[in-house]
Amino acid sequence: MEAMFQEFIATSTDLVCNHLSEPLNPMGMSGQNFFCPSSSSSGMNSLPESKSATKEGDEKEGDCPDPTLKFISHMLMEEEELENQPCMLSECLAYKATEEHFSDVLHGTGGQPDGFTSGTHPTNTSSELLSVPIEFPHEFRSCGKRTHDSPLPDNESAEIHQRNPKYLAASELEESEEPLDDTFYDALLCPVDRTNCDPKAAEKTRRRRKKKGEVDPEFVDVRGLLTQCAQSMANYDMKAANETLRKIRVHCSPHGGETERTAFYLANALEARANGMGTSLYATKYPNSSSAADMVKAVRRYVQAVPFMVVSTMMANLCIGKLAVAEGVTSLHIIDFGVLYGFQWPSFIQGLSMRPGGPPRLRITGIEFPRPGFRPDERVRATGLRLEKYCKRFNVPFEFKAIARNWESITLVDLEIDRAHDVLVVNCLDRLGNVLDETVVPSSPRDTVLNLIKNINPDVFIHSVVNGTYNAPFFDVRFREALFHFSSLFDMFDATLPSEDKDRRLFEETAFGKILMNVIACEGIERVERPETYRKWQLRSLRAGLQQLPLDQEIVKSVTEKVKSDYNKNFSVEEDENWLLQGWKGRVHHALSFWKANNS
Repeated sequence: MEAMFQEFIATSTDLVCNHLSEPLNPMGMSGQNFFCPSSSSSGMNSLPESKSATKEGDEKEGDCPDPTLKFISHMLMEEEELENQPCMLSECLAYKATEEHFSDVLHGTGGQPDGFTSGTHPTNTSSELLSVPIEFPHEFRSCGKRTHDSPLPDNESAEIHQRNPKYLAASELEESEEPLDDTFYDALLCPVDRTNCDPKAAEKTRRRRKKKGEVDPEFVDVRGLLTQCAQSMANYDMKAANETLRKIRVHCSPHGGETERTAFYLANALEARANGMGTSLYATKYPNSSSAADMVKAVRRYVQAVPFMVVSTMMANLCIGKLAVAEGVTSLHIIDFGVLYGFQWPSFIQGLSMRPGGPPRLRITGIEFPRPGFRPDERVRATGLRLEKYCKRFNVPFEFKAIARNWESITLVDLEIDRAHDVLVVNCLDRLGNVLDETVVPSSPRDTVLNLIKNINPDVFIHSVVNGTYNAPFFDVRFREALFHFSSLFDMFDATLPSEDKDRRLFEETAFGKILMNVIACEGIERVERPETYRKWQLRSLRAGLQQLPLDQEIVKSVTEKVKSDYNKNFSVEEDENWLLQGWKGRVHHALSFWKANNS
């Protein structure tokens, strides 16, 4: 997540809620607070008004306690084209998957997918996979003629859909969407209402469903059916897979509880795999044409309910802040792998402006995957322009360089490093999981990027990862791990947000649903969602010549107290050998650590 998620992730973007408010002081956590978010709404009232913000009608900084939220509000109100733009992360990763797919075809190197490497099956079974096509749900079909015949007669298919009205409701959100008006921007202004994040509201929703006489999905072993369907596909038994999918469809819905929602998106991915449409669906604006503005609202709701992004950003910004306030620092260079819209940096910039003696020069090298078209770095450059405007408001000297390329092709020359004058930081939050590994390319691009970071020789490398085990080369194993991982995420939402929350639904569709589509329905180089456990990332980093740094216990204490006071009691923050682990009900979802080059 990214991602996209983070991991989207990301995943997938960074902080968009009132937890990015008052900056915490990196010098002993006392006195005035710098660089980092807090849920307090009063902290920013003491900030000096920007000297450069002299335009008539400008808001005072005290009017909004959250610099990041204020940054996003200005970004959306001043740039109406965001309403018509797809989310940057989704677009870049989808383009990456499509580009690799066509390159594979043109060069004749399109090998077998990861899960089909065994020699125990005949070579013609790939065509048998499509011999019994499955009807896609309404949201996957175009408005034209059906391109795939349903295995059910039309009347029988309609009867199944009629028996499950919640399944038919899958497209209601898209049909009922209205153009955004001023109330959208009001929703982005602070203070943020957290009432919809109350677990009591989610519990009321579950009780209301039971009163209406809805069948509790736990009475049916839906997870068992999903596993059975995946196993049938792995064994090329498409007749059994079709039959199992029809059973699953009766007990899944994007509006139900955790089990129903998990089953809905997994079933969509299984159908796409069976019909050979995984890459095409992932490359489109699946599941609907959501704009960047819509995604900002959805991510905002996610951050209200879930602390993962908040904690990662707090840890990163406080660590960088301690370096920035050191005596004699005149220039700070941040190399940000996965900059996206730059949402991590407004609170940091505002804190930097209050450094005693004035702020240092801030250089940010924003790195992203290329977007389609003749200007692959256009969106990253736009991020730089927005950050430049924000720095002018707070008199922070600023330089920005945009790089939009495959990360393994970047060199030291591209980064324009000035070791003589710059404090150097490499920042990557939940995004290295989108870089291919050695199961696809013999010379692992991931190891290449880590080797580059080692050669950069930064003062600190901040690395946050999605802790996932659904990157197995064999499909049935990968499906089972994805089922466990995303069941936990849907359960997390079920306990913290009402099921009817539209922003929750949009985030689940455009984040969880899209990741599952890629993980389940795509193979080979087209599968770009490839998380690893933090233990494996540790081995990679050590092998690349990096040395792990201890966690700052003051910062750890601060973020732990925030999670305990502001979020559901089932969220956890723990330490394991200099990794900060975040999880839900004992399952670790995110991990963060600090590194530097081992030059000994």
